[in-house]
Amino acid sequence: MARNQKGITLMSFVIVLVVVGFFALVAMKLFPIYSEYNNLRGVMKDFSAQPNAASLTPAQIHTELNRRFNIAYVESVKKEHIKVQREGTIIQLNIAYEVRRPFFGNLDVVAKFDNTVNLNGTPSSE
Repeated sequence: MARNQKGITLMSFVIVLVVVGFFALVAMKLFPIYSEYNNLRGVMKDFSAQPNAASLTPAQIHTELNRRFNIAYVESVKKEHIKVQREGTIIQLNIAYEVRRPFFGNLDVVAKFDNTVNLNGTPSSE
């Protein structure tokens, strides 16, 4: 009497492990980048809601943002990425930057982020 075997072979199991491992590697490389961006957006939102944010000079804005970035573990943003634009009565804070991290071998992951908030507390784009 022959029995029918059920389950996957060793080769199928190895293939499944490779695929799952690849997606785990992608998640481990991308999660810190997007986590940092989420922290950045929170800092910008909190800063724009501050009542005196629109009255600060650009130098004071840079100093205050750097202090908040240190607290929120935002390390990819440099001074040259921060732009304060004044258009009439509207003052906008724009942070645009690029993150490049090694992925596998000579391949890199590149992520570009651009976020703008009005300094009166309302976001202008996400």
